[in-house]
Amino acid sequence: MNEVHSLAVFDFDDTLIEGDSLWPFLVYAAGWPRALLTLGTALLCFAVRRFKDKNDLAIADFRTFVKERLLQRLLASRRADSFGPAIEKLRRWRCWNETVRKTLLERAGEGCAIVIASGGLDIYLPALLADLPPHTLICTKMEIRGGILTGVMESGNCVRATKAECVKAWIAEHGPFSASWGYGNFPHDLPMLKLVERRIIVS
Repeated sequence: MNEVHSLAVFDFDDTLIEGDSLWPFLVYAAGWPRALLTLGTALLCFAVRRFKDKNDLAIADFRTFVKERLLQRLLASRRADSFGPAIEKLRRWRCWNETVRKTLLERAGEGCAIVIASGGLDIYLPALLADLPPHTLICTKMEIRGGILTGVMESGNCVRATKAECVKAWIAEHGPFSASWGYGNFPHDLPMLKLVERRIIVS
C-alpha cells in the first residue's frame, strides 16, 4: 500500500501564471499574421456549423473546437524540436501569480505531492515549469510521429471534465492522501477541485 501523504493540485493558466499561455505560444511559433488569420477562420467555421446544425453536439465545446483548428493549422507538419525560440520567448513573457507560486513552494516544502494540471501543451510546459520543485505534470499531449507534429491532441483537450478525469486517475494510482488542496479558476477548474478536500478559487 502506498504511503499516506498530502497532495496539492494546481492549475497553470490564470492560476499559477497571469493569463493564458497557449495563444502567446502559438503567436510566437507561427507569427501574428498567420495566428490571427487562423483564429478568424476557426471562428467563422464554428459560426457556419452552428448556423447549419444548431443541435450538433460535436461542436458544443466552442473552446475545444477552436483549439483543435488552431493546433492543426499552426503546428501540424512541424518538427517537435523546432520550437526552441518560441518557448524561450514564452519563458520571458510568463508572469507568475506570485501568491500562488509561493503557496506551491510552501506546499512542496511541507512534503506535499505537487500536481500541475493544465490544458496547455506538453511542447512548452516542461520548460516553463523547470524551476519549480519536483512535480507531476498533467497536460494536453500533442501527437508526434517520426519527430513531426500531426497537430492532433493525442488524448483530447486536457481541460474541465477531461482534466478532472486525468487528475482522478492519478490520485487513484498514487493515493491515498491524508490531506489535499486544489487551486484553480472559476468555472473551468470546478470539476478538478471537486476531487480535493480544500478548494481555493484563484481570481
